[in-house]
Amino acid sequence: MQIVKVECYGFVRKYVVIGKRVVMYGRLIKANPIHYLRKQMSTLEQQEAVMASSSRFEFLSLKSYTPPSWASHLDPIPSNLISLAHLPTPIHRWKLPNLPANTEIWVKRDDLSGMQLSGNKVRKLEFLMADAISQRADSVITIGGIQSNHCRATAVAAKYLNLDPFLILRTSKLLVDQDPTLTGNLLVERLIGAHLHLISKEEYSQIGSLTLTNLLKQNLINQGRNPYVIPVGGSNSLGTWGYIEAIREIEQQIQCGTTNLKFDDIAVACGSGATIAGLGLASSLSTLKARVHAFSVCDDPDYFHNFVQDLLDGLKAGVNSRDILHIQNAKGIGYAMNTSEELKFVKETAEATGVVLDPVYSGKAAYAMVKDINENPKKWEGRKILFIHTGGLLGLYDKVDQLGSLVGNWQRMDVNESVPRKDGTGKMF
Repeated sequence: MQIVKVECYGFVRKYVVIGKRVVMYGRLIKANPIHYLRKQMSTLEQQEAVMASSSRFEFLSLKSYTPPSWASHLDPIPSNLISLAHLPTPIHRWKLPNLPANTEIWVKRDDLSGMQLSGNKVRKLEFLMADAISQRADSVITIGGIQSNHCRATAVAAKYLNLDPFLILRTSKLLVDQDPTLTGNLLVERLIGAHLHLISKEEYSQIGSLTLTNLLKQNLINQGRNPYVIPVGGSNSLGTWGYIEAIREIEQQIQCGTTNLKFDDIAVACGSGATIAGLGLASSLSTLKARVHAFSVCDDPDYFHNFVQDLLDGLKAGVNSRDILHIQNAKGIGYAMNTSEELKFVKETAEATGVVLDPVYSGKAAYAMVKDINENPKKWEGRKILFIHTGGLLGLYDKVDQLGSLVGNWQRMDVNESVPRKDGTGKMF
């Protein structure tokens, strides 16, 4: 006889396994224990799991946090999180065009995580905003590019929590003294009343993001404010917990599913570092054990390995980033710049699957992944790949001019012919 625990979205039920039989509350319920316990949870259990999850994670509520058992050795462990996301995000098959035979790709739709299309950013912000609240902040500061998804997500989260968002946005020196317009993320930021501070790319490079945010922080302190600073992309050791939790979510989705699904690889875009740090660390610690492939859209792989190592060391993880992550360059012609082939891929993917990728992050990562699969088919043959869609849909609006020639044709509907009168005597017009 043995006791088996099954966890589904935080709900744990104990079963007694006697030989080939499973007993719950003294009642025989199944003759195939492993298949039943891991792959076919009853409708009642699934309902109880959802209820337990809902009761623990009420939207915009500050909740105490308990890490997965396999991550309990990490330090520091966050005390709280704020529920900002719509979770769990779905996982489904993704039949991308032009793939070799015997290649199976699934997609986790973190683009559907809520909070005004905030994608992967909201998972990190659940922990970062909880820390801001615990420090009694009245405002938040963060920094990024002029179309930063992270800055827009931070601004929205701040407004949800009655905090004042201050955004330092990097743009070209030709535009730094002009109105930044209302394109893409900027429209949302300006609609909700975020305070925008523009700097040139040259100033950003010379001064650095840390010094720039500290300058604005000191200015606000001098005004009697209590600001909380969030780094580029929300990428610090605390933000890493967002994707440690995402791996627990994937693990539970597989356990609660009805198919015998096991992912061999996880693929994701890399722009600041905490997302891939959380995925790589948690996948190696959990039951998933999938290899994480990070496609860098800005800096080179060595930079990200070093940056991720700092995040891992900050959690006392005791692992080497190169052992848990495979990082490859997907920058192409430059950050937030696209070739015609990349944009064509975004268009073809949307047309073939209905899944819209953003051109800066998920689009470049998926393009690089498919290219690698086609160029190195033996490397990927027979493997099940889970692609993490990190969102960023609003970034498409910054590429309207380039996408114009790729989108479908239109025509005016002809109502002047083939529309007979009701009495059948002729044309209506």
